[in-house]
Amino acid sequence: MLDIFNLNGKKAIVTGGGRGLGKGMAEGLCEAGAEVVLIGSSDSAVKTADEFNQKKYKAFAVKGNLAEQEQIPVIFEKALALLDGKVDILINNAGLQSRHKCEEFPLADWNRVLQVNLNTVFTLCQLAGRKMLEEGYGKIINMASMLSFFGGFTVPAYAASKGGVAQLTKALSNEWAKRNVHVNAIAPGYMDTEMNVNLVNDSKRNKEILERIPAGRWGTPADMKGLAVFLASPASDYINGAVIPIDGGYLGK
Repeated sequence: MLDIFNLNGKKAIVTGGGRGLGKGMAEGLCEAGAEVVLIGSSDSAVKTADEFNQKKYKAFAVKGNLAEQEQIPVIFEKALALLDGKVDILINNAGLQSRHKCEEFPLADWNRVLQVNLNTVFTLCQLAGRKMLEEGYGKIINMASMLSFFGGFTVPAYAASKGGVAQLTKALSNEWAKRNVHVNAIAPGYMDTEMNVNLVNDSKRNKEILERIPAGRWGTPADMKGLAVFLASPASDYINGAVIPIDGGYLGK
């Protein structure tokens, strides 16, 4: 039974894989046997790849700015070259956040958030999808959010981008599922990561959030491993276009 979760010989790309949720998912893929390229804009991707290699995993790093549209194909080709020209798994995890009141939200911030969180995701899906369609198999995992379901406050660009990711995931799945390329999304709940540090440190909001989570705690990068490996493996071959929450029960309350 466990063989259907085995990723030995599979080649994966994880954006934002140097830290936080991306690191957790990348480590899960490595633990399941995959060869992984971490893409990041800082040295964290390089450090994490070194850390993984010290654990006897096979990991590489590509440093690049996914906010620059013209750089995305270049970054992708560098990652692909490290994987000998093949990609079986793509996890689109890289993202950013910006907070302002809706009536004051700067257009420059709107464009920057939409670029990284949605435009870049589409471009990488397209680039990896073409390779996967040629091979007749592939797994794409996009990163949605609780704000794929809710509107949130002071985060209109983030909410719009994550709503877009959910719909993009379904649109791609409609065309590619019959060609054996599986596109799904993970919607993390409230995770104890760098992006949420202000919420974690705000005692009032922290209390409100924990009261809404039946599990009674914030999520961690380690909580992402199981679902990431499942969606990347043959175990999920009949799952297409799904947006699956990892939220400690938040959506159900």
